[in-house]
Amino acid sequence: MVDSAAGPVDLVILGGGSGGYATALRAAELGLDVSLIEKSKLGGTCLHRGCIPTKALLHSAEIADNIHESGNFGIRSTFEGIDIAKVNAYKDSVVNKLYRGLTGLVNNRGIELVEGHGRLVSPTSVAVGDRVISGRHIVLATGSQSKSLPGLEIDHRQVITSDDALELDRVPASAVVLGAGAIGCEFASVWRSFGAEVTIVEALPHLVPLEEESSSKLLERAFRRRGIKQHLGARFAGVKTTDDGVTVTLEDGTTIEAELLLVAVGRGPVSEGLGYDEVGIALDRGYVLVDHQLRTNVPTVSAIGDLRPGLQLAHVGFAEGIFLAESLAGLNPAPIDYDNIPRVTYSHPEVASVGLTSTRAAELYGDVVTHTYDLAGNGKAQILQTAGAVTLVAVPDGPVVGVHIVGDRVGELIAEAQLITNWEALPSEVAQLIHPHPTLSESIGEAHLALAGKPLHSHN
Repeated sequence: MVDSAAGPVDLVILGGGSGGYATALRAAELGLDVSLIEKSKLGGTCLHRGCIPTKALLHSAEIADNIHESGNFGIRSTFEGIDIAKVNAYKDSVVNKLYRGLTGLVNNRGIELVEGHGRLVSPTSVAVGDRVISGRHIVLATGSQSKSLPGLEIDHRQVITSDDALELDRVPASAVVLGAGAIGCEFASVWRSFGAEVTIVEALPHLVPLEEESSSKLLERAFRRRGIKQHLGARFAGVKTTDDGVTVTLEDGTTIEAELLLVAVGRGPVSEGLGYDEVGIALDRGYVLVDHQLRTNVPTVSAIGDLRPGLQLAHVGFAEGIFLAESLAGLNPAPIDYDNIPRVTYSHPEVASVGLTSTRAAELYGDVVTHTYDLAGNGKAQILQTAGAVTLVAVPDGPVVGVHIVGDRVGELIAEAQLITNWEALPSEVAQLIHPHPTLSESIGEAHLALAGKPLHSHN
């Protein structure tokens, strides 16, 4: 191996996904010399195999739903089917446009992009092929990958991951989705909109089980109305593949036949075989352990994004990248408030939340108060023909600590909700704010009016 002739740079980043490239962009903006190493394509999982392509599919699915439902709005239309090749071409065009823009940004900021498989070889250096790149500080940002269950073998044909699902050249006639988190619910929603028979299997009692229970129940009801079958509180026992598809067996003896099985039981860290152990980085089940400054137990090495324990969200990676770059540049950025990070499941309907669930809030504060505002009282929701609700969680005579929303397009509302929980607003303070009418955002205002004791279009 040969050392980089240019000598050590300020920052070597292993992994060019959301966290890695955010660190690189901000660090370069602050005048640091940066080498960014990526084995595949700049942008990582989110851009190429996650957030962006799945949301493009969900938009195609929304258009299919609009055509099916157009008669309800007085529009005559005919649905002729799904041209999956064109759907995929649209999806890929969105990804490619964003990829070109990101590549341009990295080049314009003078960041060295090194293509290849990197491996940590010392507390201050990463090897890529025959080259060793040294830096005053190393950032590990190697991300995550799809997980499976013990004994459940992925064949990438009939038993597939979300990566495989994005590359399908057909709409499956039927599918079993194992796991009811965001990934599972989003693919179930897409395939159902495209005409597939879909069954979700989840070991926990609810869909999106980490969300407020009332939100989960609203999504379950909406999915049932759409014809998406659900086996909740049901444990997977095994799967057999045949020429025609799969037979999934649950522990209670139930069998489900389908064309394919999507395994969506979560994502695990990409850390094996990358030299972390040898350099002495502390790990737990493959996750890199960090302190509140995102530093590992090795002083010159930090870790961000899906690689460290916690929420696996692209916007967390962005925030951590900015925070870490500013810290390494000698600034004193505000710490990241992990309790108030917005979360969205982009199914039909969407589930969005920020802050604490009522259960978690009760654990922290004892007594809590909640209020649910039904979207039936919201004019824009009635125009859009979407059902759902806003649920607020607050400390008695204190701030709002959680906002939970279900309905179409509600992901766009969660940014306002984030301001409410992060700034520890009182219900009475938010109730004073005037929301435009008719908008879905009014539902945020109406919920706070009710919690402040002066409901308008709802009962207290």
